[in-house]
Amino acid sequence: MSVLLEVKDLTAGYGGPAVIEGISFDVFTNEIAVILGPNGAGKSTVIKTIFSLTNVLGGSVQLDGKTITDQKTSKLVTMGVSAVPQSHNVFPNLTVDENLDIGTYAAPPVDKMATREIILGLFPDLRDKLKQPSGELSGGQRQMVAIGRALMCEPTLLLLDEPTAGLSPAYLERIFDLLLDVRKTGVTILMVEQNARQALQIADHGHVFVNGKNFISGTGQELLADENVRNSFLGGAAS
Repeated sequence: MSVLLEVKDLTAGYGGPAVIEGISFDVFTNEIAVILGPNGAGKSTVIKTIFSLTNVLGGSVQLDGKTITDQKTSKLVTMGVSAVPQSHNVFPNLTVDENLDIGTYAAPPVDKMATREIILGLFPDLRDKLKQPSGELSGGQRQMVAIGRALMCEPTLLLLDEPTAGLSPAYLERIFDLLLDVRKTGVTILMVEQNARQALQIADHGHVFVNGKNFISGTGQELLADENVRNSFLGGAAS
């Protein structure tokens, strides 16, 4: 299995003190990797730093062997990186179809209509809502629109920040199932997730951060079985 994303000794913040310090981990091609940790651990900052939305103070990020630490966000999209933020991730006054179309602006797919059909195949709930304003959809459906829009540029790496935040238990499970389907299309996924146990159940690898630093990494199953991880992040119950 080859490394798609290499984060090495990464230190970054927002203009003041560093939020993350010396973070290192790898994401392998065509895997689901999850970032976990308590509030304030710097999880979202890692995602934002990879997507060039913070001030990098040290270290590097490589995509498929190429350094991308100094690249603009718009350039990263053309290089195959797409991201979905935790909040404000759809244009509520635009229709579902218009939201999906916006996903093609920075990096147009080879065949936009064919890509759109693949997205609608992944998220069939959206097919009969294409002309409906996204702001009228349920939270779970809006998340599908956001992920679908991010996939319209045919990325190789999809960054997700808390994709199940605020969703009902039913939609939480559906989103996780849909991410497995997305991975089957050849997209590598790196996500921050608050629902640690469920995320580790679908993750190939997990990376736990505490106070902006590496704490422990392992396969999803290894972290689920780790007593320290269970006690600190999974409520103490055995998986």
